[in-house]
Amino acid sequence: MSVKKLFIIGAGFMGMGIAQTAITRGIQVMVNDISDANLAKGRKTVETLLQKSVKKGKMTESAMEEALALLSLTTSVSDCKDADFIIEAAPENENLKVSLIKEVDKYAKAEAIISSNTSSISITTLASCLKDPSRFVGMHFFSPVPLIHLLEVVKGLQTSQATMDATTAFGEQLGKTGIVSKDEPGFIVNRMLIPMLNEAFILIERGIGSIEEIDLGMRKGLNHPMGPLELVDMIGIDVELAVMEVLYSEIGDPKYRPAVLLRRMVAAGNLGRKTGRGFYIYHEDGTRTPNTELM
Repeated sequence: MSVKKLFIIGAGFMGMGIAQTAITRGIQVMVNDISDANLAKGRKTVETLLQKSVKKGKMTESAMEEALALLSLTTSVSDCKDADFIIEAAPENENLKVSLIKEVDKYAKAEAIISSNTSSISITTLASCLKDPSRFVGMHFFSPVPLIHLLEVVKGLQTSQATMDATTAFGEQLGKTGIVSKDEPGFIVNRMLIPMLNEAFILIERGIGSIEEIDLGMRKGLNHPMGPLELVDMIGIDVELAVMEVLYSEIGDPKYRPAVLLRRMVAAGNLGRKTGRGFYIYHEDGTRTPNTELM
């Protein structure tokens, strides 16, 4: 199945990243969110990123205009009725995702595949709220979506093989390399990543290394493209805490128990790049400095 029309729920960083990837591959995309303001902000983000690609010579002006012409916005979930594929990319909250998936199920055409971009919530649980859970699948994209080529395809207990095959093919259509995961908390990558991130937070709590030293250690010592604190600032500290809460609740292993520092940062509204303050402070001129209040 070649996907021609994609419907995405959520105009946040992940949802718009998926949208940007799809429109640059010639796929018609409609993005849904609860407000016109959220949608306008999301579209502006995509426009800005594509304009940067043009300036760097990675795409032409005409290719950018063709891609943007494929992007439409809506505040109505019912507009998913013509979509071949639907991706829920709302915040990592099970009750919210269930309510959105139930709403989608009212309008989606029978042959459409419905998926969730969750990074930790059970696909089997989410699928159970559909009339036909066999057409539900997990699609865990990685941030930033246009740059990271991996896609975790997660099979719930009810997911059919036909749905898995179609989802893997769609991932290839988006230029992604797919890996298949069993429906276990955190799937494959986050099961490995979360303990590493959490240990970095504990190193800060105990004053073992500075923010810059920890990130530099991972970049230069293990050849990671960015350090763990840079990474969590980009993802969103609240998002990362939500994922950790799910893993710790479902698995119970202390290595998934969120560091106290993470909880305090979320309580203070220090959520990373999106609020201008996380492990780093992000300045209006595009520079950043370590958040020394944490050390």
